[in-house]
Amino acid sequence: MFWKVLGVIIAVWIAVIVLGAIVKALFPLLALAVVGTAAYFLFRAISGDRDSAKSTF
Repeated sequence: MFWKVLGVIIAVWIAVIVLGAIVKALFPLLALAVVGTAAYFLFRAISGDRDSAKSTF
């Protein structure tokens, strides 16, 4: 029973380390996406084009 509990604790510890590394690696990309989205919405708010019926997609 001791070895099962120890194995679960080690597996959870490794999972937390892996998830932490993934979050740390993807955080700059997330920050860039937030800044890019904010810049896009700021540009759309400032631009003179007020026709909301047009679709850019």
